[in-house]
Amino acid sequence: MPRQEIIRKAKQDKRAGKSASTQAGEFVKDEIDKIRKGKHGARSTRQAIAIGLSEARRAGVDLPPPRKGRTKKSTRRSAKYAYEVGQGKRTPKRRPRVSRAVEGVLKKEPRSTASRSALSKQGERAASRRTAASRSAAARKASHTKGAKVRSAAAKKAARTRTRRRS
Repeated sequence: MPRQEIIRKAKQDKRAGKSASTQAGEFVKDEIDKIRKGKHGARSTRQAIAIGLSEARRAGVDLPPPRKGRTKKSTRRSAKYAYEVGQGKRTPKRRPRVSRAVEGVLKKEPRSTASRSALSKQGERAASRRTAASRSAAARKASHTKGAKVRSAAAKKAARTRTRRRS
């Protein structure tokens, strides 16, 4: 169950006109933090992200399940159920035994999946699957919803890293 603070942040993102994936990002970040604190682990970085996305769907973020051909049938079905719970179309079935079993398994998984290098590798892999135009469009949209103050800070940071790369 996600903390109320995370749900509040996601709602704030929605009001700011940010995309569903940005809203879901709050839940993914919380999941990564849980792993880093040692509450449980994950088999892979992708699994950690998937858990966060599932929590986001269940909390009501308008993030539809992946389209056919993108993921396994079971993953799609699981995402569909989580999405329906979040949209109020289905009441969640309480399954304490399954819940305990999953928790027990996750506790034995490695914590290194939430390391900086693991997340960086995952990000690069995900970005490499997208076209340059798609990445550029996402960056353009991000600059629109950022706001002047944050945009200025991002520009200053970009200028700093640009000078470092040259030398």
